[in-house]
Amino acid sequence: MSVVAFPGSASGPSAVAAAVDCYLESVQAATTRASYAETLAHLVAIAGANRPADALTPEDYATVMRRWDGAAAATWNRHLSALASFTTWAQRQELLATNPAWRLERRKPARRGDRSIPRARLEALFTDNRHALRERVLWRLLYETAGRAEEILSLNVEDLDTEFRRARVVSKGGAIEYVHWQTGTARLLPRLLAGRTSGPVFRADRRAPTSGPRAPAAADIDLGTGRGRLSYPRAEYLFKTATARIDPHGRGWTLHQLRHSALQHLAQAGRTAPELQAKSRHQHLASLGHYVRLGEETSARITAEHDPAARRRR
Repeated sequence: MSVVAFPGSASGPSAVAAAVDCYLESVQAATTRASYAETLAHLVAIAGANRPADALTPEDYATVMRRWDGAAAATWNRHLSALASFTTWAQRQELLATNPAWRLERRKPARRGDRSIPRARLEALFTDNRHALRERVLWRLLYETAGRAEEILSLNVEDLDTEFRRARVVSKGGAIEYVHWQTGTARLLPRLLAGRTSGPVFRADRRAPTSGPRAPAAADIDLGTGRGRLSYPRAEYLFKTATARIDPHGRGWTLHQLRHSALQHLAQAGRTAPELQAKSRHQHLASLGHYVRLGEETSARITAEHDPAARRRR
């Protein structure tokens, strides 16, 4: 196990902000680092940047988590995991003698039914020219690759291998893996790239700020236009807004449901568990369980197929 040396700083070697920065540098997976950064930025704002890290209290952590009191259990657990991981690291570095997260408990997610989106609705969404090209490429790519949204949004043009219809992604844990797409994405992707050879595949609408707290890393800026990388919250908002019109409940769907849909549709088509694991890149077969529950579409199909009236008509 490697030990990350804790750097000194003008505000003292054990200041909360310095500790958070050093911890985030030690996180190898870019997607995890970006996710945890949001939580820990809130911790710095609550506790104070120059406050000694060993002065953090359970009340500080509770105040941080109060921001997500009304969020889904999965969201709550994700932010709590960020605090817990930072705490474990700080204890190893001897910056914290106690565990300020000990009063906080993970929440049990509510059991969900079928989260997949019917194929017909997806096809209507993908072919609707009222939606911007960037969004249609992103949605198709997420569905056809069954990739995680963070992985696909983190793609650079250099990561694409258009000849073999694949892209190199950094998955959970920092492993380098490949995702593969189909003809629908292959036809649209050249239009989106328009000859670009570098920079983020999915760019934001505006130029990125060059300084200040919202300035992105240089790798997240397209040098030709100065536009930054499309963020997960913005992409999620656009997808929910676009799908609210075709969602029977009017709420819209999430980007993660495209991954659910892809894997569930493959399961319905008779693909084996090892094949689904190869597509989803889960480390354990057991993790596939909540993705491939055959739900609404299967129920409707077998009901129609076993309808006595339908048999008489045939």
